[in-house]
Amino acid sequence: MKTLAKLPVTIVTGFLGSGKTTLLRHMLDNAQGRRIAVIVNEFGELGIDGEILKQCSIGCTEEEANGRVYELANGCLCCTVQEEFFPVMRELVARRGDLDHILIETSGLALPKPLVQAFQWPEIRSACTVDAVITVVDSPAVAAGTFAAFPDQVDAQRKLDPNLDHESPLHELFADQLASADLVILNKTDLISPEDLARVRLEVAEELPPAVKIIEASSGRLPLDVLIGLGAGSEEHIDGRHSHHDHHHEGEDDHDHDAFDSISIDLPQADEALLLDALTQLVVQHGILRVKGFAAIPNKPMRLLIQGVGTRFDKHFDRAWSADEPRITRLVLIGQDLDAAGLEAQLRAALSV
Repeated sequence: MKTLAKLPVTIVTGFLGSGKTTLLRHMLDNAQGRRIAVIVNEFGELGIDGEILKQCSIGCTEEEANGRVYELANGCLCCTVQEEFFPVMRELVARRGDLDHILIETSGLALPKPLVQAFQWPEIRSACTVDAVITVVDSPAVAAGTFAAFPDQVDAQRKLDPNLDHESPLHELFADQLASADLVILNKTDLISPEDLARVRLEVAEELPPAVKIIEASSGRLPLDVLIGLGAGSEEHIDGRHSHHDHHHEGEDDHDHDAFDSISIDLPQADEALLLDALTQLVVQHGILRVKGFAAIPNKPMRLLIQGVGTRFDKHFDRAWSADEPRITRLVLIGQDLDAAGLEAQLRAALSV
C-alpha cells in the first residue's frame, strides 16, 4: 500500500485589514491545477471572508467551492481549536489523497502560535505539516505606528518609547504574529514612501529571527512558488518561538481577545454615499478597527461589498442578488469597547431609517 506524503499546510496570519484574504484569493486564482482546501476563520457573525473566497475562479462549481471552504465562524482559531479545528482537519486528513495543499486564514485577532502547536497532535502530525506561517503586514499602518489602520492615533510619546509599545494589546498581537512567521509579507508597499518602507522593514526585522525572509508586495500579488513549498515544518520549532501570550494557554481563564468586540448590524437598503459617510463618522468617533459587510443599494441589482480599515474603505459590486435573498445591508464592526445599540442607532439616524 502506498504511503501518502504529509499534506502541506500554509497558515496566513496578520492584523486586521493587512490583506490576508486578498493574498489567499490571489493564491487560489493562480493555483495552476493544485487541489487546495481552505479554512477561513472569521471573527464576527458574518462569514464575509468566506463569501469572498468562494467567488474565486478556481475552476470549480459553487457547490464544489462550498465543499472546499471550511469556515470557522465562532471566534479565533486559538480559542476554538479543540472544538472546531480538530474535526475539520480530521475530515481533510481523511481526504488528503484528493488534496495537494491546505490554506488557513486566521482571524486578524487570532494568535498563530497555538494553531501551529495543534499540528503537534499525533493524528494531525502523522498526516500534515505546516509548510509555512506567512504573516501579512499592513505597511502603511506600521509606518503610522498603529499596526492596524484605525483613526485614533497612538500617542506620540508612546511611539517613541519602545517600553510603552508593549503595553498595547495591538502591538503585542502584532509582535506575536511576527514571532510565529516563517515568511513576512510587507503589503501595500505602493501606499507608502520608500523611506517609510525602509523604516517598516527595520522595525519588523527586529521582531524576527535572522532566517525569516521579508518580502514586499502590493495587494498580495506574488508568485505562488514564493508562497508555498517552503518546507518550514513550523510545528517542529514553534515551541521555541517566544510569545507575549504564551501563559494564556497554560490554565489561565483570561484572554486578551476579550478587549475586542465584534458586533453585527442589519439595516435596510441604504444610499451608498450616505452609508460610507456614516461609517466614516463611526470610525472616527468610536475608534473602530475594521468594517466588513454587504450593502443593498436602492435600484442596484448587485450587492455592494464593503471592507474598511480605519477611514479607508474599499468597495465593489461583487455579485447579483439571488431571487430568494432578502436585500438588506449587513455589517460587522470590530473594535474595542463598542456599544452595539448606540452604534446601530447612530447609523440608522444618519441614514434616516
